[in-house]
Amino acid sequence: MRYKKLTPNFSVKNVKDTVLFYQDILGFKLEMVVPSNENIIEQHLTKDKIYNYAMMSKDEVFVMFLEENNLKEDMPLLKNTTQGASLLFYIDVEDIDAVYDSLKDKVEIVKELERTWYGMKEFYIKDCNGYILGFGEKDL
Repeated sequence: MRYKKLTPNFSVKNVKDTVLFYQDILGFKLEMVVPSNENIIEQHLTKDKIYNYAMMSKDEVFVMFLEENNLKEDMPLLKNTTQGASLLFYIDVEDIDAVYDSLKDKVEIVKELERTWYGMKEFYIKDCNGYILGFGEKDL
């Protein structure tokens, strides 16, 4: 038995806005998107459509976004929960200084780039839905 990968599924208010943030600010690529009230998969956003679901990737990192009300329908256990989370999503990167420089003027930095006592160089941002994303690189 083998676990292959973990792909977080974020509850979001607006899938299209989230896709644009991850694409334009963080450099992710849209893998697929599902329009609301349609059982089809598309590979690009259309201006006049509303979306329920999207999957995006950057290198080996994959994320999914599900519109908040659809997630609550699919997972009744989450019906009374609020969007956002008290957890962090941590992304290992190469050349953290370049990643930081490319984002610092485009996003809300919630923890500045620093060297840690445990051998990492890292920083944290807030995405367009309030989720906290950490970026880290082993500090050699």
